[in-house]
Amino acid sequence: MIRRPPTVVCYICGREYGTKSIAIHEPQCLKKWHNENNLLPKELRRPEPKKPEVRTITAKGFYDLDALNEAAWTSAQSQLVPCNICGRTFLPDRLIVHQRSCKPKVAKYTELKTC
Repeated sequence: MIRRPPTVVCYICGREYGTKSIAIHEPQCLKKWHNENNLLPKELRRPEPKKPEVRTITAKGFYDLDALNEAAWTSAQSQLVPCNICGRTFLPDRLIVHQRSCKPKVAKYTELKTC
């Protein structure tokens, strides 16, 4: 059985990274988040995501990666914004692109013919 190396979920973007590379990724991801957030219209700007404070330590003295990843995933998902037309959720910068093509669902109905 091949074991996957442990990964950590980024609390900003929700992607998985290795335990060594997450320390490199997070500052760059936060900088990118700030740049993209500043380009959004004021009504779509979001408050800066906060790193979850999960400090559960296992019996062996390690952080509980599952609890840390769950908190990071929840943080990343909380940044999604719902479309006011269809209700699907998107990152704020992608919502603008989505709304260009989102159309309200048209109710289908069958006309009854009377003879």
